[in-house]
Amino acid sequence: MKQTQEIKSFFYSQYFADGIRITIGCIVPVIIFAAMGQFINGTYVSLGALLVGLSDTPGAPSHRRTGMYFAGILTIITFILTVSVNANIYLLTILIAALCFIFAMFAVFNARAANVGLMCMLMMLIHVDTPFTLFSALSYLFYYSIGCLWYIIISLSITQIRPYRLTQQELAESIRHVADYLRLKANFYDINVDNDKNYLKLIEKQVEVNDHQENVRNLLFQSKRSIKDTTKTGRYLTFVFNDIIDLFEQSMATHYDYNTVSEKFGHTGILNEFKHIILKLTNELDHIAYQLNANRMPKPMYNFDQEINLLHKKIDTVEKELQYSTIALRKILINVRDIIRHINDIYSYSHLKSTEVNKMEIDEAKKFIEPSIIDFKKIRENLTLESTYFRHALRMAIVMSVSYFVAKSFHITENIFWILLTIMVILKPGFGLTKSRNIQRLMGTVIGGLIGALILFVVHDETIRFVLLIFFFLSAYSLFRVNYIVAVIFMTPYVLIMLSFVSTNTMEVTKERILDTFIGGMIAFLSSYVIFPNWEATQVKFSMQKLLIASYHYIALTLKEIAGNEPTITEYKLVRKKLYVETANMGSTFQRMLTEPKNKQKYTKDVNKFVIFNHVLASFAVTLHNQVTSSRVNHTITKEHIKLIRKILSSLETAIKALANPNEENQFIPVDFQIPENQISVDETVDENSTLMTEQLQFITKIVADIAKLVQQLKEKTSAEIDPMLNNKMH
Repeated sequence: MKQTQEIKSFFYSQYFADGIRITIGCIVPVIIFAAMGQFINGTYVSLGALLVGLSDTPGAPSHRRTGMYFAGILTIITFILTVSVNANIYLLTILIAALCFIFAMFAVFNARAANVGLMCMLMMLIHVDTPFTLFSALSYLFYYSIGCLWYIIISLSITQIRPYRLTQQELAESIRHVADYLRLKANFYDINVDNDKNYLKLIEKQVEVNDHQENVRNLLFQSKRSIKDTTKTGRYLTFVFNDIIDLFEQSMATHYDYNTVSEKFGHTGILNEFKHIILKLTNELDHIAYQLNANRMPKPMYNFDQEINLLHKKIDTVEKELQYSTIALRKILINVRDIIRHINDIYSYSHLKSTEVNKMEIDEAKKFIEPSIIDFKKIRENLTLESTYFRHALRMAIVMSVSYFVAKSFHITENIFWILLTIMVILKPGFGLTKSRNIQRLMGTVIGGLIGALILFVVHDETIRFVLLIFFFLSAYSLFRVNYIVAVIFMTPYVLIMLSFVSTNTMEVTKERILDTFIGGMIAFLSSYVIFPNWEATQVKFSMQKLLIASYHYIALTLKEIAGNEPTITEYKLVRKKLYVETANMGSTFQRMLTEPKNKQKYTKDVNKFVIFNHVLASFAVTLHNQVTSSRVNHTITKEHIKLIRKILSSLETAIKALANPNEENQFIPVDFQIPENQISVDETVDENSTLMTEQLQFITKIVADIAKLVQQLKEKTSAEIDPMLNNKMH
C-alpha cells in the first residue's frame, strides 16, 4: 500500500510535472514540423523550448518569468557570437574561455542565474564548429525564438490556470522530508542504533529540509497572488507551511542526552513505545504530503489520544516501580503532544474561510525571504582567488578552451561536443561534487548506452522507437532533480534513438559517446584537483564561525526575554531560521569534506565533533527557549539560571573570536541585557521545572565548553601549519 502511494506521489509531484512540461514543449514541435516535412526546423524549435525549459526552475512566478526571458535572449546572443568566429580556431578558443568564465560567474547571483549561465554555455557548445550562412543563421534564430516563446507560453499558461499547484507540490515535498527527519529522530529511542552515525544522517537530512523550506518560502511569499490572495487555497497553504515550520522546530526540541536516556530507561521497554508513536506521526505527515500532492484536503489517519494516555500511564508505572526520576520522559511526551497538536491544526484548516490579509502580514512574511536582486557588485566582490565562484569560473574557462584547442589541433575526436558537454555538466565548484557527478555520469552513460544499443538492435519499427524516445525523454527530465544517475541512464537511450533517425551508423556513435564521456569525465576530475582547487578545509572555519554566531544570537534571545524585552514572533522566527540555515550549511560543508581526497581532509575528526556538538546545541537551545518561556510565566527563573546563560554566551563569544579573521570588515559584536530584579525568582525553593532547566543549562554549558575547546585546538593546528610556511618564506 505504501509503495503504491509513493509511486502515485511521484506522478503527482513537481518533478513529473516538470518532465511533462518540458516533454510537451520539446516533442510537440518536432511532431508538428515533421508532419509538415520540416523535421530539421522542428528540432530548432525543440531546442529553444529545451534550453528555456531547463532554466525554468521552481520559484516565484515573476522570477521564473524573468529567468526564462533572460535565458532566451542570452542564448540568442551566445549563438550569434559563436557562429561569428566559428571559422577561426584561435578566436573560437578565446570566445569559449571568455563566455565560460562570464556564464560560470552567474552563480554569484543565485541558482536560477547559474542555470541560465549553463544553458548559454550549452548553446555555445552545440554550435561550436557548425558553419552557418547569414540566411541559415537568421532562419535558425527564427525557429529557435519560436521554441523559446512556445515554452514560455506553456509555462506561464499552466501557472495562470493552476496558480497554487507548484506551491502545493513543493510544500508536500517539504513535509515528506520533515517526516524523514522525524524517522531519524525516532532511531534515538532504539538502544541498538549507533547514535553518532545517526547524528550524521540527521544533519544530512536537515540540509534537505532546509532547501525545500526555502523553496516553499520563495513560492509563497514572493508571489503576489499567494500572499495577497484572500482565497481559501492561498491562506490554507500559508497556514500549513507555518505549522510545518513550527512542527520541525518542535521535533528539534525533542532532544536529550540519548546515551544517558538509553542506559537509564532502555531495559524498561518504554523507549520502544516512544519510537512507535513517533513513527506513526511520520506516517501521518506522509499522508498529509500525499493528499496535498494529489490536490485533496487531508483527513486524519490516527487518533493519538489513547496512545498518549497509555504512554503517560507507563511513565507513571516506571517512576513508581523503579523509583526513577522521569522528568526527561515527561518532557519528551509533552513535545510529542505538541507535534500532534500541529498535525491536528493542519487538519483543522480544511474548514478555513477566506479572510482579509493586512499589509503588516505581507511585510512580515517578506522578511523571511533572501533577496534575489541581481546586484552586479557581487561580481566585483568575487573577483578574487579567495572566492569559490571565481576559482570555479577560471577553472571552467581554462579547461573548456584548452580542451577544445587541443582536441581540434590534434584531431582527438570527430565530435568535440560530447567531451565539452561532459566537462560542463560534471565540473562543479567543489571537488566532492565533481567526483560524485563524474562517477554517476560514467555509470549512467555506460548502462544507458547498452540499453540504447539493445533497443536499436531489437526494435526496427520507427513508430515504436519514437514512442520509446518520448518515454526516455520524459523519464530523464522527470528524474534529474531526484536521481541523477537514473536520469542519465534514461537520457542516453533517448539520444541514441534520436540519432538513429538522422544517422545510419548509430552503434559507432554509441561507442564514441561512451569514450568521449570517459575522456571528458577524466579531464573534469583531474582539473578540479589541479587547477585552482577548492578544498573545504580552507573554507570550513568561515562556516563554523557563521554557525556559532547564529547559535549565539538564538541563545541571546532567551536572555532578552528574561530581561522583559520579549522579542516579537517575527524576530524570534528570523533568528531561528538563521540558526537552521547555518546548521544545514555547516552539515553540507562537512559532507563535502568527506568526499575529498584523504590527504586534503584536514581536521575531519574535529569538524565531525563540531557538527554533532552544534546539532545537539541547536536542539537544546530550542528546548531552552521553550523552558524559559514557561519559567517566566511560572516565575521560576533564578540567579543560577542567568549565570549559566551568561557563561554559555561568553564561551560562544570566545569561540567566535578565535575563528575570526582580523581583516574582516564586519566584526562580531556581543550583546548583553540587564536583568531587572523583578524578573528573578526570590523563592529559593527548588521545583521540578527549575531543576530540569538547571540540568539543561549545565548540559548546554558543557557542550559549549567542548565546542570552544575544539575551536581552540583547530586554531592551534592551523597556526602550527602556517608558521613553518612563513619561516620558509623568510629564509
